[in-house]
Amino acid sequence: MKRVARAFFAFVFLSTAGISAAAAQNDPSSWSYEWPDTDFTKTSIDLGEVISGGPPKDGIPAIDDPKFKPQAEIEGIAETEPVIGLIVNGEAKAYPLRVLTWHEIVNDTIGEIPVAVTYCPLCNAAIVFDRRIDGKVLDFGTTGKLRHSDLVMYDRQTESWWQQFLGEAIVGDLTGKQLAVLPARLESYGSFKKRRPDGLVLVPENPDLRPYGANPYSGYDSASVPFLYRGGYPKGIAPMAYVVVVGEEAWSLDSLKKAGTINADNLVLEWKPGMNSALDSRRIADGQDIGQITAMRDGVEVAYDLTFAFVFHAFKPDGRLNR
Repeated sequence: MKRVARAFFAFVFLSTAGISAAAAQNDPSSWSYEWPDTDFTKTSIDLGEVISGGPPKDGIPAIDDPKFKPQAEIEGIAETEPVIGLIVNGEAKAYPLRVLTWHEIVNDTIGEIPVAVTYCPLCNAAIVFDRRIDGKVLDFGTTGKLRHSDLVMYDRQTESWWQQFLGEAIVGDLTGKQLAVLPARLESYGSFKKRRPDGLVLVPENPDLRPYGANPYSGYDSASVPFLYRGGYPKGIAPMAYVVVVGEEAWSLDSLKKAGTINADNLVLEWKPGMNSALDSRRIADGQDIGQITAMRDGVEVAYDLTFAFVFHAFKPDGRLNR
């Protein structure tokens, strides 16, 4: 079954992105043609770790002028579908993965704070950043590149490249700069509605632009290994096992599901059922129930990430993984 799912995922992804074996190889010498304003002499990584994901620069289009509707006007989203629920300075918005799967980045402002709401399907990494660096507001797009199977973003002001999982500039003038991460929940649409019935919901500007609600990565989270990944794997846990990451520490989702609640010093993680995987079925609404997480420290919500074990191993090699 896993081989069938993996084969189907590969077929759909290849046909969707138009990727070929040659396109998956990195070619730093050719990047300056597409990126004349990016200073490749400034980098904090080995550029050989960066490969093409298939689409060109902005081939996966970020959303720069997001449209929202009140919940009463929303149709077609299942109660169990995953959304990124974000509350800033009292303002609440939901960003459905049925939309973010096809755009990966939303440049928005919420509670008077400029934010980048991001989602990398190959890592299931749903992370929200404050877009301000040194008093300047940045706008982000997709490079079409991957590092450790994770989205590499770029800012349009300096064309520096940013690692989505870390929120860190890895190439260009802003190399070494770090975006602040904002607490957000990866939760079911029903959960968001219940806790903030006044919250707005992101909708596609053109519903016919993409097959919103479909999953082009069908079967991915039941695959045995990740796609377009060259790094090593963690020991004692499957590379595609879900883990919950808070800072430099992670817990396997299976252990959290069994416990229901995990107390780690002053951090409390809670799991409850009711949220579909965005990466399982052809329709996100039909995905397996992987549940949803809350993370609190001293009674205050903190940022977390529900990702895969290989991602934590790749980007937090010295971190602690609790199995």
